[in-house]
Amino acid sequence: MEKSKVYFTKELTEKKVLEMYKLLGKELVGKVACKVHSGEEGNQNYLHPEFWKPMIDYVKGTVVECNTAYEGSRNSTAKHKKLINDHKWDSYFDVDIMDAYEDASLPITWGKHLNEDLVGKNMLNYDSMLVLSHFKGHPMGGFGGALKQLSIGCASCAGKVNIHSAGKYKLASEQDILWDDLPPQDDFLESMAESAKAVVEHFKGNMVFINVMKNMSVDCDCVGFGQAQDPCMNDIGILISLDPVAIDKACVDLVKNANDPGKEILLERINSRNGTHTIDTAYELGVGNKEYELIEVE
Repeated sequence: MEKSKVYFTKELTEKKVLEMYKLLGKELVGKVACKVHSGEEGNQNYLHPEFWKPMIDYVKGTVVECNTAYEGSRNSTAKHKKLINDHKWDSYFDVDIMDAYEDASLPITWGKHLNEDLVGKNMLNYDSMLVLSHFKGHPMGGFGGALKQLSIGCASCAGKVNIHSAGKYKLASEQDILWDDLPPQDDFLESMAESAKAVVEHFKGNMVFINVMKNMSVDCDCVGFGQAQDPCMNDIGILISLDPVAIDKACVDLVKNANDPGKEILLERINSRNGTHTIDTAYELGVGNKEYELIEVE
């Protein structure tokens, strides 16, 4: 398999995100969904809408999100809409909470754990997806990047329950049971890879992935109310690719190779959750390639 191209710059500006997209040379067609993390209430590390504005404006995209399956400011449509307003996403963009009214099922025929991926039904209204990921740690997955956005990020509330339970539970109402009955860690990580593949196959190549290595805490942007740890290492840069496996692998490798003692804190989070198993499984499922060419641009 030919190595996937991953473009990388150390310049962390809104303007550079758009420059990197133009350099990639991939035109996203039709109605474009821009998957972001809206940031839990009280989180200090999430990337604000102003950072993404030039990029999203350029593709005339709609910001898309889904409701969560844990207590917080985004576990119902009404609360999520208020958070979207509080964080000013709707001041700059059209915003679509994709599971506000109904779910859709993407069939999974290759799954070890899942036989469907439950996503927000409104995802079916889009022709392309621009996956805008804030690369950082994650309390359960070890790290969050493109693959996490494709899986947990695009899943409806019920879909998140399905993935976290490795297919055992499929109803949003079962989320309280879920947290007391979690599957083995690798089953969860494999379920993330399976659901990521479902979304990739749905969009049939009409996708671009941007990972931003900034404000890198061990915690995800889903951790709020002053509980998220501050960044543990220095910012690294922006990456863009057509391959979600390659871009996440490149980010992990950049952390490993960084000349920054703080990397050990982030690596402990990734390794203690066996986080790279998601990358390995996604590769085995044909979602993308672990072999990549990192092309640094000024």
